[in-house]
Amino acid sequence: MGQRARTAKELDPKGVIQDSYLIEGISEPECRSIFLDWAIGVPMGEDARDMIRELLALHGDAAPDHPMTQVLRAGLGDPARTGRRGGRRARLTD
Repeated sequence: MGQRARTAKELDPKGVIQDSYLIEGISEPECRSIFLDWAIGVPMGEDARDMIRELLALHGDAAPDHPMTQVLRAGLGDPARTGRRGGRRARLTD
């Protein structure tokens, strides 16, 4: 049995993603900032990527060239890898 579709309010409780689509002339950096605000609020245990996919279906299909659509698509990418992770193992020498 499939998971039920979440409402816009469940996906974006503060409405920040939806509002970004309504701001005329909004820039990609502004959308990244809004996205970060949204991402910080994703509840523990929720799959942010699934939520992003649902947000794209809800808003992105109607506005494929909007900066927020581009930011949401980027949010589906793999996280950037940083260098050394640290910890005991990294400090050990052979």
